[in-house]
Amino acid sequence: MSTGPGLGYHIVDSGGSALPGSLQTNRRLSQWLRFRPDGIVEVSSGKVEIGQGILTAVAQIVADELDVDLARIRMVPATTAASPNEGVTSGSLSVEQSGSALRWASAEARAIFLDAAAQRLGVDAQSLEVRDGEIAGPGNLRTSYWELAEHETGGGLLDRDATARIAPKPATARRLAGVAAERLDIPDKVFGRPRFIHDLALPGLLHSRVLRPPSPGATLAALDETKAKAVPGVAAVVRDGSFAGVVAETEDAAVAGLKALAASATWQPGEPLPDEGDLAAWIRSQPVETTPINTREAAAPGRVAGTVRRTYTRPFIAHASMAPSCAIAQWADGGVRIWTHTQGIYNLRADLELIFALPPDKIVVEHAEGSGCYGQNGADDVALEAALLARAAAGRPVRLLWSREDELAWSPMGAAQLVELEADLDEKGEIVGWRHDVWGNGHVSRPGRCKSPTLQAAWLLAQPFPRLVAVNPPLNGGGGSERNATPCYDLPAWRVTNHRLLTMPIRTSSLRTLGAFANVFAIESFMDELAAERGEDPLVFRLRHLKDTRARAVLEAATRRAGWGSRQKRDGVGHGLGFARYKGFGAYCAAVAEVETDPDIRVRRLVLAVDVGEAINPDGVANQMEGGAIQATSWVLKEAVRFDRARITSDTWETYPILRFSEVPAVEVEIVNRPEEKPLGAGEAAHGPVAGAIANAVYDSLDVRVRDLPITRERIVAA
Repeated sequence: MSTGPGLGYHIVDSGGSALPGSLQTNRRLSQWLRFRPDGIVEVSSGKVEIGQGILTAVAQIVADELDVDLARIRMVPATTAASPNEGVTSGSLSVEQSGSALRWASAEARAIFLDAAAQRLGVDAQSLEVRDGEIAGPGNLRTSYWELAEHETGGGLLDRDATARIAPKPATARRLAGVAAERLDIPDKVFGRPRFIHDLALPGLLHSRVLRPPSPGATLAALDETKAKAVPGVAAVVRDGSFAGVVAETEDAAVAGLKALAASATWQPGEPLPDEGDLAAWIRSQPVETTPINTREAAAPGRVAGTVRRTYTRPFIAHASMAPSCAIAQWADGGVRIWTHTQGIYNLRADLELIFALPPDKIVVEHAEGSGCYGQNGADDVALEAALLARAAAGRPVRLLWSREDELAWSPMGAAQLVELEADLDEKGEIVGWRHDVWGNGHVSRPGRCKSPTLQAAWLLAQPFPRLVAVNPPLNGGGGSERNATPCYDLPAWRVTNHRLLTMPIRTSSLRTLGAFANVFAIESFMDELAAERGEDPLVFRLRHLKDTRARAVLEAATRRAGWGSRQKRDGVGHGLGFARYKGFGAYCAAVAEVETDPDIRVRRLVLAVDVGEAINPDGVANQMEGGAIQATSWVLKEAVRFDRARITSDTWETYPILRFSEVPAVEVEIVNRPEEKPLGAGEAAHGPVAGAIANAVYDSLDVRVRDLPITRERIVAA
């Protein structure tokens, strides 16, 4: 039986094992694939495009298994009306979950069509081959996917459950996976064609804005709607408890109506925010839930000659999406349809079911691309707010666009963290014990995960839902605050503990990498500090503590490419190294940073090596690593949410600066491709290693260790 490209298929004994990826919970093949008579293959993934290029990689996988050209693939936007439920697009899991599901679904679909073609043509299925969807057999017998699909009666050839009995092609037989492919979503974005939620224009569209409290937790004591209703173009003023807003014929009228409404509002203040100037002390003073995460006991405990203790912090960080959040909602026939850039359409629907007391078939959530944030920005919140306002629109669709101030001040923030590390050393300076304690808020307030909604407007209604404190995902999913807190190095003993805050005056939720960014920054800084105590090269020190050959390979690849061994000490220039395996079981990444510290701190060059197992689209992997490295540079050098005791004050680009184009470092990426290994996500692998590398490069240049992010000139002077 041939298993070569375009020939036959290979049946495997699945042994009753679970279906791969998201196929286990979405078994119907017709949910994933549809063959149109015009020669197009429609592919539905429950994962969404947020700028990471996932839909291109998934399309490559499907085209490979079906033996069709990539140009025939059409990725269908995710919708709760039809798409498979794949939870949330997060955690660098899309290729691993959706990609593996579609690889096996496509392999089985191909086999089903070959069997149908064999019956139609009267030949053995193993004698058939597929070339770009055309099925050819002996004696010039021919049919096609499209012909078979068009003539199928009833529910269709794919109206059945997946079995995982048909093996996908081996890596050696794939034509597209592993080959750089042009992103499917880029042309529209480059040429300015409508693609984003912000561009969506529906007949009869109304516009709206929401009234924000003066501070988190404030409640609306009184509101005079008269002047707002008198603004030309205002169609309605909506109030439900402390939630209020205006609906208007134009965006300008909505803004003017909101201004009039805000002038007439009286608020009861909420609880004060922490003291930004002493954030570490506030974190340590809060009630916490303490959880042991990981413990390793030494086989033969070494004698402790001394202990090194260090503390590292990161501030609250904003998602800072380039375009503010936006959604459109329309009520009809007792239900609501919502267009939004949420990363979890089904999770959002679950919260909306609770808020509106509607069955799931009365709520449809359609994904439309927004300004990607890799985490929970305002996309889910704006969807609920649009739906609340649209109830006053008599069936017309209502578009809600947040302001820049809304986006920077009212989206959930990435949690501030404090990491305390201790290393016990023997008389030779070798590590004999390691302790890692991390304090901070939980990292997840996403909708659909609790018995109560986590959307902020739900807390403001006249019949409010309780305001929940952010939690952390399960450890088998990588955890939250404790993500990457267990060291990747081979140490004889360790104890890792997480202290989750039970108060949340500043709302936190998922931000790219969750707790891994702070933990890897701390660990990689600490490793350099311990190497310096011994007078040992940071690379040699790391390699001595690493047995994993894949980990060693990325470290060696990055340092070789960066010229680590031939680097020379120069005034005002430093070099630093960082490494981690994301979540401890994801992609491997090593980073080398070259940093200029005179007159200002500037990252001149970043060299990264990454191992994501099978790299489906190498160009996409490189894009993800470059983007992650640049964002990490911005976090390390610039970003921190600013606030006083009443409100978030960093609500403009002037008060929340991010890296400018002129400050972007040169980024080089080397991919250690392993096509025989399962694919791993690249989206979040770079951040922690880059943070560690930059911090270590600053120290290499100045002999000054900054342990509190962001690393600014003021912090260097203070240190």
